[in-house]
Amino acid sequence: MAASCPEGVPEVQDGKRRQFGNRFLSDPARVFHYNAWDNVEWSEEQAAAAERKVQENSSQRVSPEKQVDYEVNAHKYWNDFYKIHENGFFKDRHWLFTEFPELAPSHNPMTDLPLESQKHEEGRSREDGPGLTTEPHGHSCASHGHDTKVPPVEETVAQKLSHLAICGDEFPGSSATYRILEVGCGVGNTVFPVLQTNNNPNLFVYCCDFSATAIELVKTNSEYDPSRCFAFVHDLCDEDQSYPMPKDSLDVIVLIFVLSAIVPDKMQRAINRLSRLLKPGGVMLLRDYGRYDMAQLRFKKGQCLSGNFYVRGDGTRVYFFTQDELDALFTAAGLEKVQNLVDRRLQVNRGKQLTMYRVWIQCKYSKPLLPSANGEASTPHTT
Repeated sequence: MAASCPEGVPEVQDGKRRQFGNRFLSDPARVFHYNAWDNVEWSEEQAAAAERKVQENSSQRVSPEKQVDYEVNAHKYWNDFYKIHENGFFKDRHWLFTEFPELAPSHNPMTDLPLESQKHEEGRSREDGPGLTTEPHGHSCASHGHDTKVPPVEETVAQKLSHLAICGDEFPGSSATYRILEVGCGVGNTVFPVLQTNNNPNLFVYCCDFSATAIELVKTNSEYDPSRCFAFVHDLCDEDQSYPMPKDSLDVIVLIFVLSAIVPDKMQRAINRLSRLLKPGGVMLLRDYGRYDMAQLRFKKGQCLSGNFYVRGDGTRVYFFTQDELDALFTAAGLEKVQNLVDRRLQVNRGKQLTMYRVWIQCKYSKPLLPSANGEASTPHTT
């Protein structure tokens, strides 16, 4: 694969991290000179081979009985994952501040909706084997049949939720003027970098996860500050569960490799509920797996649940999106496109002389502003 732009652009320049997407491979002979190359275009032959591989590994589906087990016991599989790995599996996502400036200090979301490109390197995945780099899989929910025990603090908050419509000022973070929610927070690899970097006294961060084990790890982290953050167990797919904040109260919602972990036919309702939590002008940020990513091509026969939806060896699940699918989900929830980009990245293992083609999608969708006096609302610039 080749591109026409200069290669070897440094990731740090003038003391600041450069946005990903600035290192291009112009000479294939130099492929092992760096760990990753950006905006790698696929040949027709490579795309056709990927499609054949997906057709092959999708030809044998997981039995209906096992599919029910993976849904009903989803909480168990994620709790087991965190009990084994605790907080040693994921890397902190400091790249987020470059790709998503909405999370950075002194950001004004009403005047600055950046549109630039994406790319990042993330931690190991067991499926990828030793030495291979990948963004670990997301995690969220099953919609029924689980008995996850919610810690007492969440139970107390839940009891108060019914009063939010009347007393909208009585909720965690109610005094803050800038509120961020991360869904599928895991052990805090997004939340803690945000809290460490953004010292805005008016910031409040919420974070939730389907796994009670993960939330316990967040709360016992020395960086956890209840005056600035509220962590809670939440099933993204359970429409009977309420969020601990009223509608129209959030500036940013973050979904990093989490939407792909839920059953496809429940995604729309989950996004609809989250959209209602955003303030007018608020933004939803997503990064997730794209169609024909290396992780999808590595699945074997018998691991496919439905079209482009698979189960891993540990019982957790993953879906591989197209840009159009994500656009349909967000726009159906009443959001407007700010960014919807596909990230085709070539990662290499220089020690083992291996090449790995990754496909991720990065999105930003905003909630329309309330109409002004003249009946007009601003429309975000899109890319």
